[in-house]
Amino acid sequence: MPWIVLLIAGLCEVVWATSMKQSAGFTRFWPGLISIVTMILSGFLLSWSMKTLPLGTAYTVWTGIGAVGAFLVGIIWLGEELSPGRLGAALLILTGIGLMKFAT
Repeated sequence: MPWIVLLIAGLCEVVWATSMKQSAGFTRFWPGLISIVTMILSGFLLSWSMKTLPLGTAYTVWTGIGAVGAFLVGIIWLGEELSPGRLGAALLILTGIGLMKFAT
Protein backbone atom coordinates (compact mmCIF):
# COMPACT_ATOMS: atom_id res chain seq x y z
CA MET A 1 0.00 0.00 0.00
CA PRO A 2 2.75 2.57 0.72
CA TRP A 3 4.06 2.15 -2.82
CA ILE A 4 0.63 2.88 -4.29
CA VAL A 5 0.28 5.95 -2.10
CA LEU A 6 3.76 7.07 -3.16
CA LEU A 7 2.83 6.62 -6.83
CA ILE A 8 -0.29 8.77 -6.33
CA ALA A 9 1.83 11.37 -4.50
CA GLY A 10 4.21 11.45 -7.48
CA LEU A 11 1.33 11.84 -9.92
CA CYS A 12 0.00 14.70 -7.80
CA GLU A 13 3.43 16.31 -8.12
CA VAL A 14 3.12 16.15 -11.90
CA VAL A 15 -0.33 17.79 -11.71
CA TRP A 16 0.85 20.58 -9.44
CA ALA A 17 3.91 21.31 -11.56
CA THR A 18 1.84 21.34 -14.74
CA SER A 19 -0.90 23.51 -13.26
CA MET A 20 1.73 25.85 -11.80
CA LYS A 21 3.07 26.35 -15.34
CA GLN A 22 -0.48 26.95 -16.57
CA SER A 23 -1.18 29.45 -13.77
CA ALA A 24 1.26 31.96 -15.34
CA GLY A 25 2.88 32.86 -12.03
CA PHE A 26 -0.37 32.33 -10.10
CA THR A 27 -2.14 35.03 -12.10
CA ARG A 28 -4.81 32.56 -13.32
CA PHE A 29 -7.16 31.40 -10.56
CA TRP A 30 -8.11 27.80 -11.44
CA PRO A 31 -4.70 26.52 -12.46
CA GLY A 32 -3.23 28.25 -9.39
CA LEU A 33 -5.82 26.65 -7.09
CA ILE A 34 -5.27 23.21 -8.61
CA SER A 35 -1.53 23.66 -8.14
CA ILE A 36 -1.85 24.56 -4.45
CA VAL A 37 -4.35 21.78 -3.66
CA THR A 38 -2.35 19.05 -5.42
CA MET A 39 0.89 20.35 -3.88
CA ILE A 40 -0.57 19.89 -0.39
CA LEU A 41 -2.05 16.51 -1.30
CA SER A 42 1.24 15.34 -2.79
CA GLY A 43 3.17 16.31 0.35
CA PHE A 44 0.61 14.66 2.61
CA LEU A 45 0.70 11.40 0.63
CA LEU A 46 4.49 11.43 0.56
CA SER A 47 4.62 11.83 4.32
CA TRP A 48 2.11 9.01 4.76
CA SER A 49 4.20 6.66 2.62
CA MET A 50 7.27 7.56 4.69
CA LYS A 51 5.67 5.94 7.72
CA THR A 52 6.74 2.64 6.15
CA LEU A 53 9.26 3.40 3.40
CA PRO A 54 12.77 4.72 4.05
CA LEU A 55 13.17 8.48 3.61
CA GLY A 56 15.78 8.25 0.85
CA THR A 57 13.80 5.74 -1.16
CA ALA A 58 10.44 7.50 -0.82
CA TYR A 59 11.80 10.93 -1.60
CA THR A 60 13.88 9.74 -4.55
CA VAL A 61 10.98 7.83 -6.11
CA TRP A 62 8.57 10.75 -5.49
CA THR A 63 10.88 13.27 -7.15
CA GLY A 64 11.66 10.87 -9.98
CA ILE A 65 7.98 10.33 -10.76
CA GLY A 66 7.46 14.09 -10.70
CA ALA A 67 10.48 14.81 -12.89
CA VAL A 68 9.78 12.18 -15.53
CA GLY A 69 6.03 12.88 -15.44
CA ALA A 70 6.56 16.62 -15.92
CA PHE A 71 9.04 15.85 -18.69
CA LEU A 72 6.44 13.71 -20.50
CA VAL A 73 3.63 16.25 -20.00
CA GLY A 74 5.91 18.96 -21.35
CA ILE A 75 6.66 16.98 -24.48
CA ILE A 76 3.21 15.49 -25.10
CA TRP A 77 0.94 18.31 -23.98
CA LEU A 78 3.00 21.49 -24.07
CA GLY A 79 4.99 20.78 -27.22
CA GLU A 80 8.43 20.97 -25.59
CA GLU A 81 11.46 19.66 -27.45
CA LEU A 82 12.42 15.99 -27.24
CA SER A 83 16.18 15.82 -27.65
CA PRO A 84 18.42 12.78 -27.25
CA GLY A 85 20.04 14.32 -24.18
CA ARG A 86 16.72 14.98 -22.43
CA LEU A 87 15.47 11.50 -23.30
CA GLY A 88 18.67 9.94 -21.97
CA ALA A 89 18.37 11.90 -18.73
CA ALA A 90 14.76 10.75 -18.28
CA LEU A 91 15.81 7.14 -18.87
CA LEU A 92 18.54 7.47 -16.24
CA ILE A 93 15.98 8.82 -13.76
CA LEU A 94 13.67 5.88 -14.50
CA THR A 95 16.55 3.46 -14.03
CA GLY A 96 17.33 5.06 -10.68
CA ILE A 97 13.69 4.80 -9.58
CA GLY A 98 13.65 1.12 -10.50
CA LEU A 99 16.87 0.44 -8.62
CA MET A 100 15.56 2.25 -5.51
CA LYS A 101 12.35 0.23 -5.62
CA PHE A 102 14.12 -3.09 -5.90
CA ALA A 103 16.76 -2.20 -3.32
CA THR A 104 14.11 -1.56 -0.67
